[in-house]
Amino acid sequence: MLPQKSEFAKYWNINSDTVFLNHGSFGATSKVVLAEQNRLRNQLESDPVWFLEEVVEEMWQNAILSISNFLNADPGGMVFLSNATSGVNTVLRSLSLKPGDEIIVPNHTYQACWNAVDFVTSRSGAKTVIVEIPFPVDSKEDIINPILERVNRNTRLALIDTVTSPTGLRMPFEELVYQLQSKNVDVLLDAAHGPGIVPLDIKKLNPAYCAGNLHKWICTPKGSAFLHIREDKIGGIRPLAISHGASVVGTNEEKFRFEFDWQGTCDPTPWLCIPTAIAHVEDLVDGGWSEVMEKKRKLTLEARRILSEELGLDLPCPDYMIASLASIIIPKKGKIANSVFDSDPLHSKLIKEFGIQVPVFNWPHHDKRYLRISAHLYNHIDEYKYLAKVLSELI
Repeated sequence: MLPQKSEFAKYWNINSDTVFLNHGSFGATSKVVLAEQNRLRNQLESDPVWFLEEVVEEMWQNAILSISNFLNADPGGMVFLSNATSGVNTVLRSLSLKPGDEIIVPNHTYQACWNAVDFVTSRSGAKTVIVEIPFPVDSKEDIINPILERVNRNTRLALIDTVTSPTGLRMPFEELVYQLQSKNVDVLLDAAHGPGIVPLDIKKLNPAYCAGNLHKWICTPKGSAFLHIREDKIGGIRPLAISHGASVVGTNEEKFRFEFDWQGTCDPTPWLCIPTAIAHVEDLVDGGWSEVMEKKRKLTLEARRILSEELGLDLPCPDYMIASLASIIIPKKGKIANSVFDSDPLHSKLIKEFGIQVPVFNWPHHDKRYLRISAHLYNHIDEYKYLAKVLSELI
């Protein structure tokens, strides 16, 4: 018998036959937001020309203001993209790198974004500087010090996560942004796991660039993300798709908006649903988003404690380095998948035989195998107890 879900599960379409512990991969959109997207899509398809040329602009600006207010960011530097990886690529592909320049990449970095760094450095003769961060990790200094030690006069940029994808570490990104930028190193903050999982105040942080997903923890429709560019950096960043905006005659601000806001025909409804998504999740609990994030974090901490005790495994990081994602290190037994496109045998067994959706993967940069749990409002502690019991029998 499958474990129960929480009282909030009724607001999502999560399959009742699935123990869904992997919100972190692609998120999950609530019923209310899906209904709003369907309404907007019907309006769009009733007259696409009228909608895209006459209606969408005001709604687009409302969405820009909504997420800017949520993140305390300058709306003038806020643009929409389909995912955080596109935002990282947009910044990297706009940089004028030269031989000898260096970009810092911790070895917990999401592989897709790491690949993008390698692409631009190898093409320009620059260098990707890999910083070895241990896992398990005992303190934030184990992260901060190795990164700062690699800074030199050639360092152009540092790619820093808010929360790491493979290891689920809540990075000390606030301190890293301050320390790195005080050394004249621009920070590209990868907030793929950012909005809705950790507090983000972009005006206070003031990173040169910040790219983040909204379809994960904010629960907007898939393909909804942002890139925020600090005012002094706006002139140097161009979209990946050079389109009509490049020939627009106007102010720099007008050209910037035209270039990023219209890169070609697309379905704008994922971004137009941002205000609804933010308001809907916020209204589910009395304390708003602060309580939402704290509830998810407490559930994650309790879940990883249960897994640790049931499996006899040490916790790989202190509690203060956990948000709503957490990884545990599991034994490397049998064939292990080395590619994100290959399913780990344990993952396949968990979903096919026990109905548990949770990622299991080998992280070659650490030569370790991880199982990563996520927690959102629809999850219940019994789901993690069920996972722990199953894992104790399998591993």
